[in-house]
Amino acid sequence: MQYVTLGRSGLKVSRVCLGMMTYGSPEWRPWVLGEDQAPPFVRRALEAGVNFFDTADMYSNGRSEEILGRTLRQFATRDQVVVATKVFFPMGDGPNDRGLSRKHILQGLDASLQRLQMDYVDLYQIHRFDPETPLEETLEALDSVVRAGKVRYLGASSMYAWQLMKALALQDRNGWHRFVSLQNHYNLCYREEEREMLPLCRDQGLGVIPWSPLARGLLAGRKSVTSTVTARAETDEYSRLLYDDALDVPVAERCMQIAKERRVPPAQVALAWLLHQPGVVAPIVGASKLPHLEDAFAAVELQLSPEERHSLEEPYRPHPVRGHK
Repeated sequence: MQYVTLGRSGLKVSRVCLGMMTYGSPEWRPWVLGEDQAPPFVRRALEAGVNFFDTADMYSNGRSEEILGRTLRQFATRDQVVVATKVFFPMGDGPNDRGLSRKHILQGLDASLQRLQMDYVDLYQIHRFDPETPLEETLEALDSVVRAGKVRYLGASSMYAWQLMKALALQDRNGWHRFVSLQNHYNLCYREEEREMLPLCRDQGLGVIPWSPLARGLLAGRKSVTSTVTARAETDEYSRLLYDDALDVPVAERCMQIAKERRVPPAQVALAWLLHQPGVVAPIVGASKLPHLEDAFAAVELQLSPEERHSLEEPYRPHPVRGHK
Protein backbone atom coordinates (compact mmCIF):
# COMPACT_ATOMS: atom_id res chain seq x y z
CA MET A 1 0.00 0.00 0.00
CA GLN A 2 1.09 3.55 -0.69
CA TYR A 3 0.49 6.48 1.66
CA VAL A 4 0.24 10.21 0.97
CA THR A 5 -0.65 13.25 3.01
CA LEU A 6 -4.25 14.45 2.90
CA GLY A 7 -3.86 17.78 1.12
CA ARG A 8 -1.45 20.12 2.86
CA SER A 9 -2.12 18.56 6.24
CA GLY A 10 0.34 16.22 7.94
CA LEU A 11 -2.20 13.40 8.05
CA LYS A 12 -1.00 10.34 6.11
CA VAL A 13 -3.66 8.13 4.55
CA SER A 14 -3.64 5.05 2.35
CA ARG A 15 -4.33 5.52 -1.36
CA VAL A 16 -7.43 3.38 -0.97
CA CYS A 17 -10.23 4.45 1.38
CA LEU A 18 -12.78 1.81 2.36
CA GLY A 19 -16.27 3.30 2.10
CA MET A 20 -18.61 1.92 4.74
CA MET A 21 -21.98 2.77 3.16
CA THR A 22 -22.14 -0.86 1.97
CA TYR A 23 -22.40 -2.16 5.55
CA GLY A 24 -25.36 -1.46 7.79
CA SER A 25 -29.00 -2.44 7.50
CA PRO A 26 -30.70 -3.98 4.43
CA GLU A 27 -33.86 -2.26 5.66
CA TRP A 28 -32.23 1.07 4.74
CA ARG A 29 -31.21 -0.06 1.24
CA PRO A 30 -31.81 -3.62 -0.08
CA TRP A 31 -28.22 -3.95 -1.34
CA VAL A 32 -26.60 -3.12 2.02
CA LEU A 33 -24.78 -5.96 3.80
CA GLY A 34 -25.54 -6.71 7.45
CA GLU A 35 -23.15 -6.33 10.35
CA ASP A 36 -22.04 -9.96 10.36
CA GLN A 37 -20.79 -9.55 6.78
CA ALA A 38 -18.62 -6.47 7.37
CA PRO A 39 -15.65 -7.86 9.40
CA PRO A 40 -13.95 -9.76 6.54
CA PHE A 41 -13.84 -6.57 4.45
CA VAL A 42 -12.40 -4.42 7.23
CA ARG A 43 -9.91 -7.12 8.21
CA ARG A 44 -8.72 -7.61 4.63
CA ALA A 45 -8.39 -3.85 4.13
CA LEU A 46 -6.24 -3.57 7.24
CA GLU A 47 -4.13 -6.54 6.17
CA ALA A 48 -3.46 -4.80 2.84
CA GLY A 49 -2.36 -1.62 4.62
CA VAL A 50 -5.53 0.44 4.32
CA ASN A 51 -5.74 2.86 7.24
CA PHE A 52 -8.52 5.14 5.91
CA PHE A 53 -12.23 4.40 6.53
CA ASP A 54 -15.13 6.65 5.52
CA THR A 55 -18.70 6.56 6.80
CA ALA A 56 -21.54 9.03 7.49
CA ASP A 57 -24.22 9.45 10.13
CA MET A 58 -27.00 8.91 7.58
CA TYR A 59 -25.70 5.58 6.24
CA SER A 60 -28.24 3.01 7.45
CA ASN A 61 -29.44 5.72 9.87
CA GLY A 62 -26.33 5.37 12.01
CA ARG A 63 -25.79 1.60 11.80
CA SER A 64 -22.79 2.02 9.51
CA GLU A 65 -20.97 4.08 12.15
CA GLU A 66 -21.83 1.50 14.82
CA ILE A 67 -20.51 -1.32 12.66
CA LEU A 68 -17.32 0.53 11.78
CA GLY A 69 -16.57 1.29 15.41
CA ARG A 70 -17.18 -2.27 16.60
CA THR A 71 -15.33 -3.87 13.71
CA LEU A 72 -12.25 -1.67 13.98
CA ARG A 73 -11.93 -2.55 17.66
CA GLN A 74 -11.67 -6.21 16.67
CA PHE A 75 -8.72 -5.74 14.34
CA ALA A 76 -6.92 -2.45 15.04
CA THR A 77 -6.01 0.08 17.68
CA ARG A 78 -7.46 3.57 17.46
CA ASP A 79 -4.17 5.27 16.61
CA GLN A 80 -3.60 2.94 13.64
CA VAL A 81 -6.62 4.13 11.66
CA VAL A 82 -8.03 7.32 10.15
CA VAL A 83 -11.78 7.46 10.65
CA ALA A 84 -13.91 9.87 8.63
CA THR A 85 -17.61 10.58 9.01
CA LYS A 86 -20.04 13.20 7.75
CA VAL A 87 -22.95 15.42 8.80
CA PHE A 88 -25.79 17.15 6.90
CA PHE A 89 -28.56 14.76 5.82
CA PRO A 90 -31.68 14.19 7.96
CA MET A 91 -31.27 11.98 11.03
CA GLY A 92 -34.81 12.47 12.30
CA ASP A 93 -38.12 14.14 11.58
CA GLY A 94 -37.49 17.36 13.49
CA PRO A 95 -36.63 20.63 11.74
CA ASN A 96 -33.22 20.72 13.47
CA ASP A 97 -32.33 17.09 12.73
CA ARG A 98 -30.59 18.04 9.49
CA GLY A 99 -28.40 20.64 7.84
CA LEU A 100 -25.31 22.47 9.04
CA SER A 101 -26.59 24.68 11.84
CA ARG A 102 -24.45 24.91 14.96
CA LYS A 103 -27.12 22.96 16.81
CA HIS A 104 -27.16 20.08 14.35
CA ILE A 105 -23.38 19.92 13.93
CA LEU A 106 -22.80 19.71 17.69
CA GLN A 107 -25.54 17.18 18.35
CA GLY A 108 -24.68 15.26 15.19
CA LEU A 109 -21.01 14.91 16.12
CA ASP A 110 -21.82 13.78 19.66
CA ALA A 111 -24.22 11.18 18.28
CA SER A 112 -21.63 9.97 15.76
CA LEU A 113 -18.97 9.63 18.45
CA GLN A 114 -21.39 7.66 20.60
CA ARG A 115 -22.20 5.28 17.75
CA LEU A 116 -18.52 4.89 16.82
CA GLN A 117 -17.64 4.58 20.53
CA MET A 118 -14.69 6.89 19.97
CA ASP A 119 -13.44 10.05 21.65
CA TYR A 120 -12.72 11.80 18.36
CA VAL A 121 -12.94 11.43 14.60
CA ASP A 122 -9.94 12.11 12.42
CA LEU A 123 -11.86 13.74 9.56
CA TYR A 124 -15.26 15.40 10.02
CA GLN A 125 -16.90 16.34 6.73
CA ILE A 126 -19.91 18.41 5.73
CA HIS A 127 -21.87 16.01 3.53
CA ARG A 128 -23.25 18.77 1.30
CA PHE A 129 -23.51 22.59 1.24
CA ASP A 130 -26.36 24.00 3.32
CA PRO A 131 -27.91 27.10 1.68
CA GLU A 132 -30.31 27.57 4.61
CA THR A 133 -27.63 28.20 7.25
CA PRO A 134 -25.24 31.17 7.30
CA LEU A 135 -21.86 29.86 6.21
CA GLU A 136 -20.16 31.69 9.07
CA GLU A 137 -22.28 29.75 11.57
CA THR A 138 -21.34 26.42 10.02
CA LEU A 139 -17.63 27.17 9.82
CA GLU A 140 -17.40 28.58 13.35
CA ALA A 141 -19.15 25.48 14.70
CA LEU A 142 -16.73 23.23 12.82
CA ASP A 143 -13.79 25.19 14.20
CA SER A 144 -15.17 24.79 17.72
CA VAL A 145 -15.29 20.98 17.54
CA VAL A 146 -11.65 20.88 16.44
CA ARG A 147 -10.66 23.16 19.33
CA ALA A 148 -12.68 20.94 21.68
CA GLY A 149 -10.56 17.93 20.66
CA LYS A 150 -13.45 15.97 19.17
CA VAL A 151 -12.22 16.35 15.58
CA ARG A 152 -8.69 16.34 14.17
CA TYR A 153 -9.31 17.62 10.61
CA LEU A 154 -12.18 19.09 8.60
CA GLY A 155 -13.39 18.10 5.13
CA ALA A 156 -15.94 19.31 2.59
CA SER A 157 -18.00 17.39 0.05
CA SER A 158 -19.79 18.01 -3.25
CA MET A 159 -20.54 21.69 -3.91
CA TYR A 160 -19.72 24.38 -6.44
CA ALA A 161 -16.20 25.77 -6.60
CA TRP A 162 -17.35 29.28 -5.66
CA GLN A 163 -18.98 27.91 -2.51
CA LEU A 164 -15.82 26.11 -1.46
CA MET A 165 -13.65 29.16 -2.13
CA LYS A 166 -16.00 31.36 -0.12
CA ALA A 167 -15.75 28.93 2.79
CA LEU A 168 -11.95 28.80 2.62
CA ALA A 169 -11.74 32.60 2.52
CA LEU A 170 -13.96 32.87 5.61
CA GLN A 171 -11.87 30.28 7.44
CA ASP A 172 -8.67 32.19 6.60
CA ARG A 173 -10.16 35.56 7.53
CA ASN A 174 -11.38 34.40 10.92
CA GLY A 175 -8.49 32.13 11.84
CA TRP A 176 -10.74 29.07 11.84
CA HIS A 177 -9.46 25.59 11.09
CA ARG A 178 -9.47 25.01 7.34
CA PHE A 179 -10.86 22.22 5.19
CA VAL A 180 -8.07 19.84 4.23
CA SER A 181 -10.04 17.62 1.85
CA LEU A 182 -12.90 17.46 -0.61
CA GLN A 183 -15.05 14.38 -1.15
CA ASN A 184 -16.58 14.90 -4.57
CA HIS A 185 -18.22 13.11 -7.47
CA TYR A 186 -15.41 12.26 -9.87
CA ASN A 187 -14.67 9.33 -12.17
CA LEU A 188 -14.02 8.55 -15.84
CA CYS A 189 -17.74 8.93 -16.62
CA TYR A 190 -18.15 12.22 -14.74
CA ARG A 191 -15.29 14.71 -15.14
CA GLU A 192 -17.00 18.08 -14.75
CA GLU A 193 -14.93 18.60 -11.57
CA GLU A 194 -11.87 19.12 -13.80
CA ARG A 195 -13.18 22.50 -14.97
CA GLU A 196 -12.95 24.49 -11.73
CA MET A 197 -13.08 22.32 -8.61
CA LEU A 198 -9.94 20.24 -9.06
CA PRO A 199 -7.74 23.23 -10.01
CA LEU A 200 -9.11 25.02 -6.95
CA CYS A 201 -8.29 22.08 -4.69
CA ARG A 202 -4.75 21.87 -6.03
CA ASP A 203 -4.25 25.61 -5.60
CA GLN A 204 -5.68 25.68 -2.08
CA GLY A 205 -4.09 22.43 -0.90
CA LEU A 206 -7.16 20.21 -0.45
CA GLY A 207 -6.77 16.49 -0.98
CA VAL A 208 -9.45 14.97 -3.23
CA ILE A 209 -11.15 11.73 -2.14
CA PRO A 210 -13.70 10.93 -4.88
CA TRP A 211 -16.96 9.14 -4.22
CA SER A 212 -18.51 6.79 -6.79
CA PRO A 213 -15.10 6.13 -8.40
CA LEU A 214 -16.59 3.29 -10.48
CA ALA A 215 -19.72 5.20 -11.56
CA ARG A 216 -22.09 2.89 -9.68
CA GLY A 217 -20.60 -0.15 -11.40
CA LEU A 218 -20.54 1.18 -14.98
CA LEU A 219 -16.74 1.22 -14.89
CA ALA A 220 -16.60 -2.25 -13.39
CA GLY A 221 -18.36 -4.00 -16.26
CA ARG A 222 -22.03 -3.11 -15.81
CA LYS A 223 -23.55 -2.96 -19.28
CA SER A 224 -25.85 0.05 -18.86
CA VAL A 225 -27.34 2.42 -16.32
CA THR A 226 -30.60 0.46 -16.36
CA SER A 227 -28.93 -2.94 -16.06
CA THR A 228 -30.25 -4.91 -13.07
CA VAL A 229 -27.60 -7.60 -12.69
CA THR A 230 -27.04 -6.78 -9.01
CA ALA A 231 -29.33 -5.93 -6.10
CA ARG A 232 -27.88 -2.42 -5.96
CA ALA A 233 -28.34 -1.83 -9.68
CA GLU A 234 -31.93 -3.01 -9.43
CA THR A 235 -32.90 -0.71 -6.57
CA ASP A 236 -30.50 2.26 -6.71
CA GLU A 237 -32.57 5.05 -8.24
CA TYR A 238 -29.78 7.56 -7.57
CA SER A 239 -27.67 5.90 -10.28
CA ARG A 240 -30.23 6.94 -12.86
CA LEU A 241 -29.91 10.55 -11.75
CA LEU A 242 -26.12 10.51 -11.99
CA TYR A 243 -25.52 8.60 -15.22
CA ASP A 244 -27.12 7.88 -18.57
CA ASP A 245 -26.30 5.42 -21.31
CA ALA A 246 -25.82 7.89 -24.16
CA LEU A 247 -23.02 9.81 -22.42
CA ASP A 248 -21.47 7.18 -20.22
CA VAL A 249 -21.60 3.76 -21.87
CA PRO A 250 -19.02 4.76 -24.55
CA VAL A 251 -16.61 5.72 -21.76
CA ALA A 252 -17.25 2.45 -19.94
CA GLU A 253 -16.71 0.49 -23.15
CA ARG A 254 -13.35 2.21 -23.71
CA CYS A 255 -12.38 1.31 -20.14
CA MET A 256 -13.24 -2.32 -20.83
CA GLN A 257 -11.21 -2.22 -24.04
CA ILE A 258 -8.09 -0.99 -22.24
CA ALA A 259 -8.67 -3.51 -19.47
CA LYS A 260 -8.86 -6.33 -21.98
CA GLU A 261 -5.60 -5.20 -23.56
CA ARG A 262 -3.95 -5.07 -20.12
CA ARG A 263 -5.58 -8.36 -19.06
CA VAL A 264 -6.98 -6.88 -15.86
CA PRO A 265 -10.55 -6.17 -14.67
CA PRO A 266 -11.98 -2.80 -15.84
CA ALA A 267 -12.36 -1.64 -12.23
CA GLN A 268 -8.57 -1.70 -11.87
CA VAL A 269 -8.15 0.50 -14.93
CA ALA A 270 -10.82 3.00 -13.81
CA LEU A 271 -9.33 3.30 -10.32
CA ALA A 272 -5.78 3.52 -11.64
CA TRP A 273 -6.84 6.38 -13.93
CA LEU A 274 -8.24 8.24 -10.94
CA LEU A 275 -5.06 7.67 -8.95
CA HIS A 276 -3.06 9.21 -11.81
CA GLN A 277 -5.00 12.49 -11.56
CA PRO A 278 -3.13 15.35 -9.84
CA GLY A 279 -4.56 16.06 -6.41
CA VAL A 280 -6.50 12.81 -6.05
CA VAL A 281 -5.50 11.18 -2.77
CA ALA A 282 -7.70 8.11 -2.36
CA PRO A 283 -10.86 6.96 -4.14
CA ILE A 284 -13.57 5.87 -1.70
CA VAL A 285 -14.18 2.25 -2.63
CA GLY A 286 -17.35 0.43 -1.68
CA ALA A 287 -16.98 -3.36 -1.70
CA SER A 288 -19.74 -5.94 -1.48
CA LYS A 289 -17.43 -8.79 -2.52
CA LEU A 290 -13.83 -9.34 -1.43
CA PRO A 291 -12.49 -9.34 -5.02
CA HIS A 292 -13.68 -5.71 -5.24
CA LEU A 293 -11.07 -4.86 -2.61
CA GLU A 294 -8.36 -6.79 -4.44
CA ASP A 295 -9.07 -4.75 -7.57
CA ALA A 296 -8.63 -1.55 -5.59
CA PHE A 297 -5.33 -2.70 -4.09
CA ALA A 298 -4.01 -3.76 -7.50
CA ALA A 299 -5.02 -0.39 -9.00
CA VAL A 300 -2.57 1.39 -6.70
CA GLU A 301 0.30 -0.36 -8.47
CA LEU A 302 -1.16 -0.27 -12.01
CA GLN A 303 0.70 2.24 -14.17
CA LEU A 304 -1.15 3.57 -17.21
CA SER A 305 0.77 5.07 -20.08
CA PRO A 306 -0.02 8.60 -21.32
CA GLU A 307 -1.45 7.01 -24.46
CA GLU A 308 -3.75 4.78 -22.42
CA ARG A 309 -4.94 7.69 -20.31
CA HIS A 310 -5.65 9.73 -23.44
CA SER A 311 -7.61 6.83 -24.92
CA LEU A 312 -9.68 6.49 -21.74
CA GLU A 313 -10.47 10.20 -21.73
CA GLU A 314 -11.22 10.61 -25.44
CA PRO A 315 -14.90 9.41 -25.45
CA TYR A 316 -15.96 11.82 -22.68
CA ARG A 317 -18.64 14.38 -23.43
CA PRO A 318 -19.80 17.29 -21.21
CA HIS A 319 -22.41 16.52 -18.55
CA PRO A 320 -24.90 18.55 -16.55
CA VAL A 321 -23.66 19.09 -13.01
CA ARG A 322 -24.63 16.02 -10.99
CA GLY A 323 -24.11 14.92 -7.42
CA HIS A 324 -24.41 18.20 -5.50
CA LYS A 325 -27.77 17.31 -3.96
